[in-house]
Amino acid sequence: MPRGRIRWGVPVPVAVALTLIALIAAPPASAGSPKVAAVQAALKARGLYAAEVDGVAGPLTRAAVMSFQRRKRLSVDGVAGPRTRRALGRRGRPALGSRVLAPSAVGWDVAMLQFLLWREGYSPGAIDGAMGPGTSRAVYAYQRAIGIGADGLAGPRTIRALRRGAGSHPDSPVRFYHPLNGPIGDGFGHVGGRRHTGLDFPVPGGTRIKAGGRGVVEFAGFNTGGYGNLVVLRHRLGFQSWYAHMSRIAVRPGQAVNGGTLLGWVGSTGRSTGPHLHFEVRRYGTPVNPIPYVLPGTAAYRAASGPPACAGARTPFC
Repeated sequence: MPRGRIRWGVPVPVAVALTLIALIAAPPASAGSPKVAAVQAALKARGLYAAEVDGVAGPLTRAAVMSFQRRKRLSVDGVAGPRTRRALGRRGRPALGSRVLAPSAVGWDVAMLQFLLWREGYSPGAIDGAMGPGTSRAVYAYQRAIGIGADGLAGPRTIRALRRGAGSHPDSPVRFYHPLNGPIGDGFGHVGGRRHTGLDFPVPGGTRIKAGGRGVVEFAGFNTGGYGNLVVLRHRLGFQSWYAHMSRIAVRPGQAVNGGTLLGWVGSTGRSTGPHLHFEVRRYGTPVNPIPYVLPGTAAYRAASGPPACAGARTPFC
């Protein structure tokens, strides 16, 4: 969900911004541990951990573990060892990989799976230890992306791939131009204690927003879930691009667009605290980190009809 939290910094060149975001987009996820995330999710379910599940062991996690240990009259050391995990019940077991994870599964292994999916850029929606529709969609999208049997069930093959980091780099030739000229603010990942599913471009209201590549307008209208005026483009190989918080929309559903086609203008509609563009890339319905798929630079303006904006064989959708 976009929250419209904007960091109004000094504009930097696009190439520099891309480098910075690639390094800092999701520091907690990249530095965190799946086991710590599972502890946090288990304690959060019991109302003892109020912070974001990020997999990073810190004073809040330790304090929550100690509070639980005191409640269960265990040795209070702040370490989630075997006795503490047993006391957590089904939230403290079983080990990841000991069963195939299917919808409605609850447990330690589900929370670890959710964290690994998020670390790879496939948002499960929440890291809560319960395998709901969001987690199943993320598993399915991940399986499709790395080329294994896609069924939404997390079996041994899927878990092995997640553990070794398969899928960290895009296997698809699909790439996107920047939707506008401007600095990148909040990136994909954990931002300010929340999960952010795309990139924010804090630019003045009225800035023109261009299509990131060739596709078809799947949705163009007002979204009541916080995105405000929203355009969704459908691309090939299961990809979508989302453009949110627009002041005005310039396209209609079913319309074919090219890289650089005008989609609308920057605004602050929906759940937003100031003018900016929230840009998402989704694959098979699941938000993924846009950075590996984004080319340095924007496409030249192209009308909605005519050939796609291609500068060479490796540009998007050509």
